[in-house]
Amino acid sequence: MTSPRTPGTPRTAGTRSDRAAVADAVAAFIECTLDLAAQIPPGRVSTYGRIALEARLRCGRGSARGVGRVMATRGSEVPWWRVVTASGAPAELVAGRAVALLRAEGTPFAGERVDLAAALHAFETDVVVEGAVDA
Repeated sequence: MTSPRTPGTPRTAGTRSDRAAVADAVAAFIECTLDLAAQIPPGRVSTYGRIALEARLRCGRGSARGVGRVMATRGSEVPWWRVVTASGAPAELVAGRAVALLRAEGTPFAGERVDLAAALHAFETDVVVEGAVDA
């Protein structure tokens, strides 16, 4: 248990090694997210939440908001338009461009949203189930 902070003393963000560990974990999450987005083939999509789940399985961190942040800041490095919301709608700020790019790739739509039942990409993930034995 940590002792309470004395009023008026500055709040510290941990040791230098703690900050470096956090920075390394964030960098790993960013790279993991970009790698996953790059795996989505033309005509297919994934959702922010699905990428977050895959990132958690692969690198131990991930949230849909975190994926959105990565796509907003570094998405130009990958086919960003293939990452959509859970409803199949592209991100609001880039919806016009995303829809045009998705349609050009032949991605199936249901109205104005991507038809997730037909277009959702399935990532290949090795999941270890506790107690499972290979036959």
